[in-house]
Amino acid sequence: METKRKPNWLNKKLDYESMKEMGQMLRSLNLNTVCEEAKCPNMGECFRNQTATFMILGEVCTRNCKFCAIPTGKPSIVDELEPKHLAEAALKLNLKHVVITSVTRDDLPDGGANQFAKCIHEVRKVLPNSSIEVLIPDFKGNTQALDIVIAAKPEIINHNVETVPSLYKIARPMANYQQSLNVLDYVKKQASDIYTKSGIMLGLGETKDEIYKLFDDLININCDMLTIGQYLPPSHDHVSLKEYVSPEIFEKYKTTGLQKGFKYVASGPYVRSSYNALEGIKELQNNK
Repeated sequence: METKRKPNWLNKKLDYESMKEMGQMLRSLNLNTVCEEAKCPNMGECFRNQTATFMILGEVCTRNCKFCAIPTGKPSIVDELEPKHLAEAALKLNLKHVVITSVTRDDLPDGGANQFAKCIHEVRKVLPNSSIEVLIPDFKGNTQALDIVIAAKPEIINHNVETVPSLYKIARPMANYQQSLNVLDYVKKQASDIYTKSGIMLGLGETKDEIYKLFDDLININCDMLTIGQYLPPSHDHVSLKEYVSPEIFEKYKTTGLQKGFKYVASGPYVRSSYNALEGIKELQNNK
């Protein structure tokens, strides 16, 4: 992988003290966060603000996406206490917006949908006034699994398309672009009151025209929210970085996305799927 010098707009320093304190609390409850597993550059800032994206169903994924730091292999058994522990952590943090994601569990008949639903129900018990966002895998397109998550009624269902279709072969070899669109389309058609959300990375070699076509694909299925961030390779073994995208270009994509019809767009080098997620749900609710 060619080494590229990071530009000055990508010089965020990690808050190791906040990371340590939050990490200790999560370990005490046998919980994982995608913040840590995916080596997110925002985790110090988020942990300092007492927010985190909980990652359920273990820390080993059944897929081999070439952009992701989460290890691939044989996953662990499902922890039946995980939903209660997650709710306990959310209560300790007094979260106003709880984000729950997972590794992909193609080994499970429901893809982990029931565990998502249990987590949502447990959080509702202890934080009835908080909003809940789930970032789900595609469940292999299984609509019965999607129905389980929809029935639990989170405020937001997020599923990332991650990149443009032409780059799936190198970035998401075990996924399918149209299937990801179908997931979001199905959710919106079954529950129009649930906000749908997706996210993409820039810097993998996509073109401007491909990005705008992706915007149109999401708008055509009434996707409400979009996040756009800079791809940063976790290691030399991952997909090569093609370019660092300037903040000005990110801002242009945000403007275009809103003009095309998204209700909310977060776009910037450090933006990730759930970064400042509370801000997004507040904006949508205020504009109702």
